[in-house]
Amino acid sequence: MRDLFIEVIESVRRNKLRTALTGFAVSWGIFMLILLLGLGNGLRNSTEANMGDVSANVMEVWGGWTSEPYDGLKQGRRINIEESDLKLTESDLFSNNIDDVTATLSSNGVTLAYEKRHLSTSMTGVSAAYFEMEKYEIVAGRLLNSKDDKGLRKVIILSTRDVENLLDGSTDYSSIIGKRVKAGNLAFQVVGVYKAQSSMMGSNSFIPYSTLKATYNKGKYIDQIIFSFHGIKDEKANEAFEDKYRRVLNANHRSAPSDRSAIGIWNRFTTSMMMDKGMGLLNIGLWIIGIFTLLSGIVGVSNIMLITVKERTHEFGIRKAIGASPWALIKLIIAESVSITGVFGYLGMFFGMVACEIASSILGNSQMSVLGEQVSGIVNPTVGLDVAIEATILLIVAGTIAGLVPARKAAKIRPIEALMAN
Repeated sequence: MRDLFIEVIESVRRNKLRTALTGFAVSWGIFMLILLLGLGNGLRNSTEANMGDVSANVMEVWGGWTSEPYDGLKQGRRINIEESDLKLTESDLFSNNIDDVTATLSSNGVTLAYEKRHLSTSMTGVSAAYFEMEKYEIVAGRLLNSKDDKGLRKVIILSTRDVENLLDGSTDYSSIIGKRVKAGNLAFQVVGVYKAQSSMMGSNSFIPYSTLKATYNKGKYIDQIIFSFHGIKDEKANEAFEDKYRRVLNANHRSAPSDRSAIGIWNRFTTSMMMDKGMGLLNIGLWIIGIFTLLSGIVGVSNIMLITVKERTHEFGIRKAIGASPWALIKLIIAESVSITGVFGYLGMFFGMVACEIASSILGNSQMSVLGEQVSGIVNPTVGLDVAIEATILLIVAGTIAGLVPARKAAKIRPIEALMAN
């Protein structure tokens, strides 16, 4: 092994410039591969960071219009979600999958007044479980809890935007906690203030579901059903559960079991799987681009090894004449090829990781405005140990492939022809 290593070093020293230029192509290929994969990871991390703590295993359900006639009823019939649908969702039919269930009920155009200021807002009734599925950032006070809902308490959570309007521009959100705001003839105690998203066109206030239902006499209809679920691991199981749930609610409204328009469903798990699939395809695409970039370097290494074999034909002929086996020549050529590919490849990998760190320091803290909301740019665009291991394997395989054809050529050299060629 030591003799083989010395021979490889001597061969490289005899062709420094040629080796360096060819090795640069290998370095550039690995550099681009690492940089592209790092930026791909940064984009994935950015997506996850901008989604925040939004729960992926949540479905939202609302009423729609029937798209086909069924049971003697015409198509185009309006379907409204009712409390009977809420009870079906909470029933044993779905107990193996569904965890928490909540309903929402809204009253629009409500005028809130505090001291001498007033504003128009939408008031939404929710239960405590709602805030487990819809992550709101509380900047002062607390969220609604189960006691608020059971006791029909007249408590309210306001957005920072509404509080600023009621406080004449002040951002001292805690100063309104415990105070009462009037909604028509009713007074609600402010128990919390949540951070309003810049992308929200309007404002929304939250009160206990039971309080809104009793106060505004909403009857049996509700706006939405929202529930979290578990035990659904793949696309097939997800589709089966969604179809079963839709059939049950369709039957409750005398709609066709196959009618996908009668009941609207937003399945965040489906959205999450689509995003994961998209990021997976992006990652595969980046690998393909990087490998094709590396391929140019591999071709270069293979070419210089062919030139090396041609230049050393006489030497190889003498080696074979004195007893060297074809495998000894193959091993020598492949060792040189793998050495060139490995050394320059690791240099490219090192500089690629450095470039990722530079990109992280420059772009990691950057933000851009999308629909008025500040979102993160590239977040932590680095590669992990798994990618380094995969790149190492790729380099070894690439070096072997690059040296295989020249090595086979060297092994086929006939000693008499090699000696006469000189």
